[in-house]
Amino acid sequence: MGRIDEIDFLRGLAVILMVIFHIIFDLNYYLGIPVSYSKGFWYYEGKLSALMFIFLAGISVNFSKNYLRRGLKIFSLGILITLVTHAIDPDMYVKFGILHFMGVSYLLSSFFKNRNVPLLLLLSIASIIIGIVFDGIRVENNYLFPLGLITDDFASLDYYPVFPYFGVFLLGTAFFKTFYAKGKRLTAGHNKKNFFHLLGKNSLLIYLLHQPVILGLLFIYKFLIQITQGGF
Repeated sequence: MGRIDEIDFLRGLAVILMVIFHIIFDLNYYLGIPVSYSKGFWYYEGKLSALMFIFLAGISVNFSKNYLRRGLKIFSLGILITLVTHAIDPDMYVKFGILHFMGVSYLLSSFFKNRNVPLLLLLSIASIIIGIVFDGIRVENNYLFPLGLITDDFASLDYYPVFPYFGVFLLGTAFFKTFYAKGKRLTAGHNKKNFFHLLGKNSLLIYLLHQPVILGLLFIYKFLIQITQGGF
């Protein structure tokens, strides 16, 4: 089964939402501009982007013949993000971000891809409920954070634990079995290729590169502002 245009389109939309959220985040976190990203509209805008990526990954894993290798690749990129962000800020770095989660989900999918839809839905609901329960628990063990169990002083720039988010991934797999495995499509015929499709096809590369580009532009802007105000 080849690429499905509508999935690339939706993934491209998720890319746009992600970039916008990270611009808001960077303005607050690095430049000190008082725009909130931890609650309200921008929080939910960023969360929507992540949930779209996870749901679409749950669909797309069923198209991949080398999903285990892809899972290892994505997880390895997550480890690279951890090392880079730790070098920049050892107190606040990415411990288990969305790439770590995606990699683990691809690896776990081998146990779930062939399950029927009712079981996938039950497992999805169970995963989400477990995540909600875990969110209200604090532990002393520092190494349970991939599951969603954290200590009181846990901090991570990006955090998507297995519970509850694997439930969203499983929903994507159930969606695939309900629609795409039976030849159904969300849109009739072929979508006309556009900018969103291009973004969707290159979403992983964009994810890796967009933050350095955004930060570079923001710090250049800050530098120019300081010059014009006589800061140098």
